[in-house]
Formats: sequence, C-alpha cells, structure tokens
Amino acid sequence: MSDTLAPSPADSLADALRQVQGYHQRTKHHLNAYARGPETLDWDAQPSPFRRWIGADAVPLPLANAATEPDAPWSAWAQPRPAQPLDRVHLGLLFELSLALAAWKQAGPDRWAVRINPSSGNLHPTEGWLWLHGLPDTDPELCDGLYHYAPHAHALERRAAFAPLARAALGETARAWVALSSIHWREAWKYGERAFRYCQLDAGHAIGALRVAAALLGWRLVPVALPLPALAARLGLDRNADFGAAEREDADSLFELLPADAPARAGALPPERVAAWFGQPNRLDAHPMYRWPVIEEVARASAQGMPSPPPSPEMGEGADVLGVGGKAVAARVVRQRRSAQRFDARACMEAAQLWPVLAALAPERAPFDALAGAPAVQVLLFVHRVEGLAAGAYVLGRGTGALARLRGVLPAMLDWDEVPQAPAGLPLRRLADNPALAGTLRTLNCHQALGSDAMLGVALLAQWDDWCSADGLPAPHAYRQRLQEAGLIGQVLYLEAEAAGLAGTGIGCFFDDGLHQLIGLPHTASGMDAQHGAALQSVYHFTIGRRVEDGRIASEPPYAHLQAPRPAT
Repeated sequence: MSDTLAPSPADSLADALRQVQGYHQRTKHHLNAYARGPETLDWDAQPSPFRRWIGADAVPLPLANAATEPDAPWSAWAQPRPAQPLDRVHLGLLFELSLALAAWKQAGPDRWAVRINPSSGNLHPTEGWLWLHGLPDTDPELCDGLYHYAPHAHALERRAAFAPLARAALGETARAWVALSSIHWREAWKYGERAFRYCQLDAGHAIGALRVAAALLGWRLVPVALPLPALAARLGLDRNADFGAAEREDADSLFELLPADAPARAGALPPERVAAWFGQPNRLDAHPMYRWPVIEEVARASAQGMPSPPPSPEMGEGADVLGVGGKAVAARVVRQRRSAQRFDARACMEAAQLWPVLAALAPERAPFDALAGAPAVQVLLFVHRVEGLAAGAYVLGRGTGALARLRGVLPAMLDWDEVPQAPAGLPLRRLADNPALAGTLRTLNCHQALGSDAMLGVALLAQWDDWCSADGLPAPHAYRQRLQEAGLIGQVLYLEAEAAGLAGTGIGCFFDDGLHQLIGLPHTASGMDAQHGAALQSVYHFTIGRRVEDGRIASEPPYAHLQAPRPAT
C-alpha cells in the first residue's frame, strides 16, 4: 500500500488556482519586456476566420428585413417586451444581432470581415452554439438537436441529433440554450501566451452581444451553472476522433433563453439523449509556426470547480441618467459598432455624453444579469478631454460597498473627492488631477496613440483577494469569470459610445504593473504587500473618442454573397 495520500479536492483546486495566478503573472507586459509571443507573423498564412463542420447539414437562417428588424430605441433596449417564438426567423435575428458579420472591409488587395461582436485583433476565437429541445413540428429543417452557428453562411450546422423525449420531461414549451466556446489558436497565432486572456475577454463581449439581441426579441439570457468539462461533453468538444488535426475548442459558458417575464428555471438540464453526431471541424491553420502549451494548461486549470449560480432575476435600475443616444434605434447601434483605429486628438467629450456611459456600467442593470456571481471588476477612469471635468484619475464603484473596499486598497494619499457635476447616485470619485495625462495613457497602452488621443481612458481592475466559491473551496474558474465580466463591461462601453455618437476600442496590450504602480497598487509577483493588503489587478483597458475614418478602406454589406439564390443541397 502506498504511503502517499491522494490530494483532497481542496488541495487539487488550490493547485489549479496557483497555476491560474501564475499564468496571469507570467503573461504580463512590462515596460522593458512583453509577454512571450511569436517573433514573426506571416499575414498571408493567418488562420481561417471561420470554423465549419464539414459533413453537417446546414440550416440557412433568414436575414432581417423591414418587417422583422426590431425597432426599439437604444434607451429602452432592456425593457421587457413580448417574447417572440423560438422559430427560425427569430433565432436568425438572435445570431444576426450578436455573432454575425457586420460588414466586409477592403483596402487594396486585402479584404476582411468585421462582426457584430468585437474581438481582439479581429481574430474571433468565440464560437456560438444552439441547443434545442421540444420544438413544434412546424419547421422540419430545424428540429431538436445541437447546432453550431456559422456566421459567414448565417446558418446553423446540425452537429448532433437528439432522440425523442416526452414533452413532460421538458415542460409545456420549447426550450433553447446558447453556449459559447473558444478556439485558442486564433488568438495565440498573433498574441502568443497572453491569448487565453483575450479569448475570455472576447467571450465576455459575446455574452453582452447575445444579451442585447435576446432582449430585443423579448428574451432573457440566464446563465446555467454547469461544470465546464460537462459542458464540453454536451457540445461534443471532447470527441477526439472528430477533431483529428483540427484546432480544439474550449467550452466557455452556457445560457438558457427564456421569455423576459418568465421566472428562471431552478432545475436540471434535460437528460443527454444524442442519437447521432455529425461533421468534423475544418482545420484553420495547416502550418502553425509556434506552440504555447501554457494556454492549454491554464485552460484546464481554470475549468476546475463549480461555476457560481445564476444571479437573482430581480435587477435594479442603477443611477437614473437620460441617455443621449435615446432616440437611436438599438439594432442600428448594434450593427454599426466598430473598433476605432484612430481618434481625433483635439475632440472633446461633453459631460452629458459621459454620464449615460458610466450609469450603464452599474452591475444591477442588464446586461450584467447574464453573469453569475457578484461583481468583481471595478472601473478606473482617466479623464483626458471631458468638458467641465479636470483631467486626471477617477474611480467608479460597482456594487454595494465597492467604494469603501477600493478606498481600503488604494493609497491613502488619493483625494476621493465627490464629483459635483455627476448625477445623483452615480458612485464616481476623483482620485487625482493629472493635466499631462496624454503621454501617460499612451505609454501605459503599449505606446499606442489610441491612448493619448482618446477623450476618455478606462482600466478595468479585477478583485484579486477572494478566490473562494460559495462552499469555501478555491475557485480557479473565477479567473475566467472575471475576465468575462471585464469583456462584458467592454461591450457595454462599445455600445454606449456608439449610441452617444462616439467610438470605442478595447485595448488588451497594456503594461499591467506600470498601471498598478501609477495608482499605487502593489505590483509584486504575489499582488500583495503588508501595507495595502490584497491588490486589484488590471485585466482590460478601453478608450473612447471621436473616430477618424480611414478613406482608404472601403466598406461592403455583410451578406451580399447570400442575396443570390442559395445552391440546392
């Protein structure tokens, strides 16, 4: 008999948590050295941007028209409205307003697609899935099963067929779930070891995009607390023989689609009843030049543990601030969202444009009801050119007691002054003035002009001291949740900027500890010191400004290639 005892679940989770925290430290950019990445890029050999399941039947989805396009104003996008049926028309709208193509761009011989959901480097590692049970027999092509969303074709590829199940096992109505997965290689091809961070941020972007699209159809997006290995099995992502040499996918999250006024089901998922699997994934990169084993290691470690349960369906309203984009049509705001490539360095933001942006970040507002667990990401603002506000650093508290906790972590020398111009109820505080902010923001954001030319800079700070789940065990999966929360905040900033007539861009390249040092946060390997206790960690940056268009880039409609009659199958 061996004298070595098997590790306890807590010990295994603690080891996984140390691995996750070690990955985050290892992948920081520093002023004197960047995180490990490829030394060269062959742009002519970059991975295909589209995953397809070869051999799976594709069910085409209709594109929106004047009769089906939602007409709700942006100021009321989250208000309850009658739930649309779970049919091909409205499921098509769900994906068209969340994960579909937004346009084609062309500059000289180069042509590329941009999508509704933003992605670091426009690389799009996020894949969407639809899981249907109990549909009526009104559409023989769309039946119970598991589907992969193919954005280029705007179609659902039938990955699995389900065996019949009695309606009593499902309830009286059809049920649908949406899942997300990530192909890490799409980001790793360009960004190396830091890519896992970007995949999780992009998952947060996609969650926000899906939540807004669902609301416009009268649906809610309710998170389902399913362990990620179990979700991977449900999606067939653990079927090694199907993938062969193709790049693997990693399960990210699962949501049930429910009518906006329906209570969340506190029940189990339907039993697994796959009758047959179909298709094999295409290979995106036939000749990868690098390997980054640490990405798969952190993916496995951060998949351990039980995700947090869904939040309470009762959501508050946050600060009551009239949105300047109130008259804009929500679907148009969603479709026109683009990442700015360049800002007008002289443009100034009106304070009336700023307040709705900040109010929209309150965690008790939609779309943050699509996240499980309490808010764990706080907002540090760098006001550069906003009328009536002094240039400098500000903090926006998110959640009950957030400002008090932040004040206990950040240095005592900061001002913490109230901002008299801010609307009542907005938890905004001025930390310090900094008239020479432009150069600082450019440097912190990897020397990018997007930092110096923006009107407003944002650094999202994730809580780094509490890594325990509700049962008191270490929670390595919380790393994913915090990055996804940051990505969801980024998606809200994108859409609110568009609604205000401005533009935003997410920035994943920043000097982590340089930012921490600037505001007096601990920046040691452990992220802690005796003076300040547990630190926050910067996980995502964002900038808002007035976009400068590049006249060399032409724009084309997203689905002109589908307007011709589809070939017979």
